Amino acid sequence: MTPSSLSTRLTLFALLSATTFYFLYKSRRRCLKPLKHLPLNPNPRPGKLFFLTQTGTSKALAQRLLDLLSSKNNIPFDLVDPHTYEPEDLPKESLIIIIASTWEDGNPPQNSKFFVNWLADISTDFRAGNLLLSDCKFAVFGVGSRLYGDTFNAVARDLGKRLRGLGATEMVPVGEGDVDGGELESVFEGWSEKVVTVLKGGLVMENENGIVYESDVESLESDDDDDGEGGGEDIVDLEDIAGKGPSRKKSVNVAETNGKLDGKREMVTPVIRANLEKQGYKIIGSHSGVKICRWTKSQLRGRGGCYKHSFYGIESHRCMEATPSLACANKCVFCWRHHTNPVGKSWQWKMDDPLEIVNTAIDLHTKMIKQTKGVPGVTQERLMEGLSPRHCALSLVGEPIMYPEINALVDELHRRRISTFLVTNAQFPEKIKMLKPVTQLYVSVDAATKDSLKAIDRPLFGDFWERFIDSLKALKEKHQRTVYRLTLVKGWNTEDVDAYSKLFVLGKPDFVEIKGVTYCGSSATSKLTMENVPWHSDVRAFSEALALKSEGEYEVACEHAHSCCVLLAKTEKFKVNGQWHTWIDYEKFHGLVALGRPFDSEDYMALTPSWAVYGAEEGGFDPDQSRYKKERHHKSKR
Repeated sequence: MTPSSLSTRLTLFALLSATTFYFLYKSRRRCLKPLKHLPLNPNPRPGKLFFLTQTGTSKALAQRLLDLLSSKNNIPFDLVDPHTYEPEDLPKESLIIIIASTWEDGNPPQNSKFFVNWLADISTDFRAGNLLLSDCKFAVFGVGSRLYGDTFNAVARDLGKRLRGLGATEMVPVGEGDVDGGELESVFEGWSEKVVTVLKGGLVMENENGIVYESDVESLESDDDDDGEGGGEDIVDLEDIAGKGPSRKKSVNVAETNGKLDGKREMVTPVIRANLEKQGYKIIGSHSGVKICRWTKSQLRGRGGCYKHSFYGIESHRCMEATPSLACANKCVFCWRHHTNPVGKSWQWKMDDPLEIVNTAIDLHTKMIKQTKGVPGVTQERLMEGLSPRHCALSLVGEPIMYPEINALVDELHRRRISTFLVTNAQFPEKIKMLKPVTQLYVSVDAATKDSLKAIDRPLFGDFWERFIDSLKALKEKHQRTVYRLTLVKGWNTEDVDAYSKLFVLGKPDFVEIKGVTYCGSSATSKLTMENVPWHSDVRAFSEALALKSEGEYEVACEHAHSCCVLLAKTEKFKVNGQWHTWIDYEKFHGLVALGRPFDSEDYMALTPSWAVYGAEEGGFDPDQSRYKKERHHKSKR
């Protein structure tokens, strides 16, 4: 064969190969099966719609889907709690839909453990075979948090795999909703529409990546039938086929990015905003908030202040409760915000200016104070004082220390001579180290052991315990007033006196606040009941036992019976000549900050009044205030 004829044959072969590839590329239907119908259930037996829920989210979604199926499309389904269902009846079912939450460590919720375990067992039992559910069609939607990494929607994914392994036909691919990503509603709505389409006999075809719907097919066909008229940019030269095909990505307008601005999303989505505003929060910008405290209103009316008034001399009617970060890295079982705030492991949102946050917080706070004008007991003098906040409790909700400009925000508050109490949840030790002096720095110590901390705080971080320990150690290096805050939950952590005492040496806090958990009514996000709330006598007994374990390093200094709260204080620092000095000289603190020189917690302490001292007849209630007690018939008496 001559060189020229060989070259000709190679050229023809290359041309034929390229042409074949071109038509394969144009079809864009790799491995697609023919169009087909998935018919409605011929069996009059209603389908089963299961909800695997821990906090109630999956049940709410299942209820919404049930309404869409039964009421709006006349497709009969029964809503089923798997806890009341016999899994051995599954082979009798022809239609199954499961809305499944993933809980701690990728495990199923409590109400569905038996159901999920039964499926796992039967799918690996050779006696059952892979045709056990061959007459059944199913769909699964997962509810989880992408922040938990590999366990994101693990339960839903596993259920889909188990059901397919038992021969069931998957109507739609497993849907994956992210409760912390702000897109759960829209993802579930799109998934639900596809389920209804299939159940009503909609056209579908399958490929190796899942199911393609009729509307998607039409979109593909319209793309493929484009001959290039008016769209020359999509014409591909044969020489380029083996390299790059035309890009199908569309440019996205900023307004279409679902809350993302400048490449960073808003922390407060419309759903989160609506939930928080319903609870009385005033949202500042895109990630901050402020809310008036019931103790602020109480002291405005001359009816007593909170425990911070008894322990540290805070004027509750001049206290502003705020946060520069509504996001948190934990989902504590006792969270009285019912987890309507977002969560995250790091700052990943648009960031507002600290000066704007402070200005807006004060403005919104004073507007709420003005609304108390005319309320019985609110005097003109206290109202005017309340309109000029002198303290900011950075503990409203979320994790304030996550805010990247937290130091600038604290500086701005101090410049206005507003003192600062900042609470952190002990998951960001490096942030604690970088924090400038605040009036009083708290670390939440919700449990004393790794297992109990995981159960109570439900942290996002896998190394949560190491972060917790490092946060306590970081507290030890601070020179200003530091506090361990313990929340006692009866049946969870009230027996850990020894373990708690061992944590004291790590952070050497100035104070230890011990408070009984607050019961905020029934909530889908927490299984706590009134039985988990300790009595004040329980808190006192725990505090005394903890002080005893410290061998004199700490003593019980103050109490506020109304809040079910007790304070331990470092004896050698704050007990001077037999008298407690737990209160704060706020003017002296601001003077020390203004000087810019190092100072210690003893430099701005003040004498504690006798009525606030532990064991006093007043129980921590300021005698200058008028105490009101409500009877069961809700009539107040003096």
